[in-house]
Amino acid sequence: MSAVMPLASLLDARQVWRGRAMPVPTGDQPTGWPTLDAVLPTGGWPAASLSEILLPADGVGELRVVLPTLARLTQAGQSVVVVAPPYAPYVTGWRQHGVDMRRVELVAAKDTDVLWATEQCLRSGSCAAVLAWSTQADAGALRRLQVAADTGKALAFLFRDRKHLPNASPAPLRLELEAQPHHQLWVRKCRGGAVPVRPIPLTFALH
Repeated sequence: MSAVMPLASLLDARQVWRGRAMPVPTGDQPTGWPTLDAVLPTGGWPAASLSEILLPADGVGELRVVLPTLARLTQAGQSVVVVAPPYAPYVTGWRQHGVDMRRVELVAAKDTDVLWATEQCLRSGSCAAVLAWSTQADAGALRRLQVAADTGKALAFLFRDRKHLPNASPAPLRLELEAQPHHQLWVRKCRGGAVPVRPIPLTFALH
């Protein structure tokens, strides 16, 4: 019969592997939402990459998800481009959240031109982040946006209807925003890490 040895003796003799909790990664592009950063593999937005944010409808508070990032970038003197927003940005509200509107450019584009305009902005290397809304993005278009974001070293945010969730996407990060009964984000895809099984609660009011 085998002898019973105290666990401490086994640990001291290094006969039992002792795991350690992995630290939360600190990324170069924090989202501004600590609870979201804590579950993302890079500790924030994937750098120089496309992030999809899937919505039940336009104007449900999706901009509030990225406003902390826009504030951080513009306060650092970097430029942000907003392509074809479904509603005119509420400038006063953006300023209240710290966004330097002198660093924000709005681009008007027909729906058929949104993806082209977004790709050109991303490739230019002059934008820290580009936001766009599109109803016509297919897998090929998404792949071009991902390549353009990597080329221009920019953050790309594409807002789309959540009906596209079942479709495959080359975007390293896909989030789904729920507005009812309260605002929360589901991480549907995060390259390099496990997808969380619970949503991330968000606390903000609509503007």
